[in-house]
Amino acid sequence: MRVLVTGGAGFIGSSLVRRLLQDDLAATVRILDNLHRGRETFDGISRVECLWGDIRDRSTVREAMNDIDLVYHLAAQSSVIGASADMDYSFTTNVAGTFEILSAARECGVKRMIFASSREVYGSADHLPVPESALVKPNNSYGASKAAGELYCRVFMGLGLEVVVLRLANAYGPGDAGRVIPLFIENACKNLPLVIYGQKKIVDFVWIGDVVSALVKAQSMPVAGQVINIGSGEGTSLTTLAQQIRSLTNSSSAIQYAAPRTLETDEYVADIGLARSILDYHPSTGLAHLREVTSDYLSRFPR
Repeated sequence: MRVLVTGGAGFIGSSLVRRLLQDDLAATVRILDNLHRGRETFDGISRVECLWGDIRDRSTVREAMNDIDLVYHLAAQSSVIGASADMDYSFTTNVAGTFEILSAARECGVKRMIFASSREVYGSADHLPVPESALVKPNNSYGASKAAGELYCRVFMGLGLEVVVLRLANAYGPGDAGRVIPLFIENACKNLPLVIYGQKKIVDFVWIGDVVSALVKAQSMPVAGQVINIGSGEGTSLTTLAQQIRSLTNSSSAIQYAAPRTLETDEYVADIGLARSILDYHPSTGLAHLREVTSDYLSRFPR
């Protein structure tokens, strides 16, 4: 099996690449990444080919797709705030870039593509937990770009390409950066305030190992054409998260509340019944690995 991982130098992508190699799930893994956020370069690792380029560039994508059997499409502008600050980049990357990947995959005879979508496609859902049948009504440009990517996946499925869409909740784990858990840990270590935008924030945090397991299972199981939620199935308030991080870091940081940010979804919990039944997916509880993540941060950035 020859596998292409777009965004393979990023947080989720690099974790996936390591699992594919560790479990001998691929003869070779080719990474396509523009290193906009990704940091893992896999220097000196056998069976890994790295192509540092952009999914918006047609010739680069065709080069990356040559002789590939399976594609994991993870490359994206994955920040809600960042996508709204630079809507041109998020559109051209998440929508036009996804089209380039789909088009090249079909032309090159790829057997299956697994598309990492997002819980942001749901926007503010009417009920929790949120099933796959809930309305797609994103309330920010990132969610809109992922919804558009899903629609193009549907088009290419109609043209004969096998596609599996996984709507990911908030992944967390060692080595992540720029998201709420690493930001809270960093501030707690400096005894700076832990700021929560809105008092009703409920987040489905899913362990990176569980996300990777779902991605790997989607590689071979008979789930072509499916759209599947991947999360922990549990909601955690950001107040609870902040309290636990303060405790784990012995921090004196204050927990402060600010006005909600209108771009963000206040409450989300994934209904993972479909993932359990067709992917044999059994994730950890929401913050089961928070101590591990905190210890990893402290080992890399001692206080």
